[in-house]
Amino acid sequence: GRVGKTSSIGRLEGQTMTLDEMADRQKRQLESLDKLQSSLDAMKRRAGGSAGGTLVGIVSGIFEKAITAAFPSLSAGLEKEKWLKINPTTDAKFGDYQCNSAMMIHKFLKDSGDTSCKAPRDVSVKILECLGQTEVFTKTEIAGPGFINAHLDPQWVAKQFAKILKDGPSAPVADPQNIVVDFSSPNIAKEMHVGHLRSTIIGESICRVLEFCGHKVSRINHVGDWGTQFGMLINHLRTAYPDFNETPPNISDLTGFYKEAKKRFDEDEAFKKAAQLSVVTLQSGDEFSLKCWKTLCDVSRIQFKMVYDRLECAGLVEQGESFYNSRIPPIVKELTDMGLIEASDGAQIIHCGRQIPLMAVKSDGGFGYDSTDLAAVKYRIKDMASNRVIYVTDAGQSEHFEMIFIAAKKAGWCSEETRLDHVPFGLVLGDDKKKFKTRSGEVTKLVDLLDEAVLRVRAVLQDRMNTEGSTTQMTAEDLEHAARCIGYGCVKYADLRQHRIGDYQFSYDKMLDLKGNTAIYLMYSYARISSISNKAGVKKGDLATLLPSVAHPKEYALCMHILKFPEIVERVADWLLPHLICEFLYDAAEKFNEFYRECHVVGDAQQNQRLVICEGTAAVMKKGMFLLGITPLNKI
Repeated sequence: GRVGKTSSIGRLEGQTMTLDEMADRQKRQLESLDKLQSSLDAMKRRAGGSAGGTLVGIVSGIFEKAITAAFPSLSAGLEKEKWLKINPTTDAKFGDYQCNSAMMIHKFLKDSGDTSCKAPRDVSVKILECLGQTEVFTKTEIAGPGFINAHLDPQWVAKQFAKILKDGPSAPVADPQNIVVDFSSPNIAKEMHVGHLRSTIIGESICRVLEFCGHKVSRINHVGDWGTQFGMLINHLRTAYPDFNETPPNISDLTGFYKEAKKRFDEDEAFKKAAQLSVVTLQSGDEFSLKCWKTLCDVSRIQFKMVYDRLECAGLVEQGESFYNSRIPPIVKELTDMGLIEASDGAQIIHCGRQIPLMAVKSDGGFGYDSTDLAAVKYRIKDMASNRVIYVTDAGQSEHFEMIFIAAKKAGWCSEETRLDHVPFGLVLGDDKKKFKTRSGEVTKLVDLLDEAVLRVRAVLQDRMNTEGSTTQMTAEDLEHAARCIGYGCVKYADLRQHRIGDYQFSYDKMLDLKGNTAIYLMYSYARISSISNKAGVKKGDLATLLPSVAHPKEYALCMHILKFPEIVERVADWLLPHLICEFLYDAAEKFNEFYRECHVVGDAQQNQRLVICEGTAAVMKKGMFLLGITPLNKI
């Protein structure tokens, strides 16, 4: 399991952080945030890196062709990302996109001794001369010191939008890769708690985004199914249930079972010594110990499935710590033969340029968290032939994974194309802005937290149905389905809408707010949009050959926003920031409401052309919510 782990020094779950450690953790979070933000800003500027099929990719392709025709020596002398700079305009009166390449190209020419362009505006003139005729632009104009403002042709925009009804929401074009995503990773013999919430929700969303982009994704559950704690648990099972073989106990309360074992371990010295021996017998393959271990694993999986079913998280393949046991010794030998491992106080360590080294072998000769992750990263790169490996864990493990990645590169396991990513996230906080816990101070079980959300949504829907004159009427079955979709959706969205690096405060009241940036607001907006065609009595098939109306500014603004969906997906697939989809969906709902207020739909002369906008918006919103793991409802 990955919750509660830090780095080589380790930390037990629940152990309090010192003020210095908290300050250091916050500093690392801010550094990670700065790194991500600067990378994101660079990507926004570097439009030339966008895949085909996105609006900015199409516009970039047109300008790239014109620029290389105007200045043939440029591509050989300067990296494309430095001279191809396409951004959306900040004001619609300046068009839709702006080419900001002239200044950098002028500097390059000047430094190369080329004096053909005396100023950046001269560069822009030459670019436009090579632009030629295109159906994409209606107008291009030079502004200021050399910016080129490009106005998209509304008819071209309408044609692009109409494709959504015919082909569905499009994904960015990408070369298919084999990608491993390591997420969730609970511990055997412990129920999943709120600490596993973020890894599971963020990890599943990332998997859905990558699959939508055409990649083959392996969901890996690195469960904590090995280690010294199993000696304690097996010995408790052996002594508390001596007839274990004939009548295996029903260990449905994993938390209670673990606490019983831990209490005996802490208070009974004889039990403690026997538990330590049980670790040895388990690791040596003792039949009874393995049977006890398997029972604990099987019971735990039942508990995990209850959470995964609620979160609609399917396809997780369990490759726990025990999976790598036989793979660790050969890797230690391989790294030793390479000269990467050195002895230190009885341990075998790998220096990775950090204050604390990786512990390949502990001083007692055993293998720990570092050893397992070294084996795991090699297995994923080599045996699973992955182009990219992604680890979704809390921010406290950032340094650990930095060192694992450095070691993998030093060992030569990575090719130039191999990408290793750590996806760090902050804590879930309670009303007191401390770690989220129950009123009795216990860590909240994830099943209980999810069920409470459903309970609250069910009560809200029931109240609405019981209100005099209410149009909300559902069967008991529909009510239960709606309560689950909204309840689980609200928990997911409340998590995903935050920038994952920061901590966030968990609040049922906030996540169930109809007016805020919440899942329930998006779901109501989607249901409203979906109902408009029914009110008009128009079948979706009748709209398939129509273009949307884009004459009104609100029509055009909504269509342009919806067409940027592939760009957002591309960015999330690259930088692994699901909150960008949340921002996109919220803006889509807001822009749709503005459109709906100013552009009458049902009964208007432009009814069917505007229904195309409604249906296209609904299709993209549905896909966006799916990528977040949220199931929208056509009627609430």
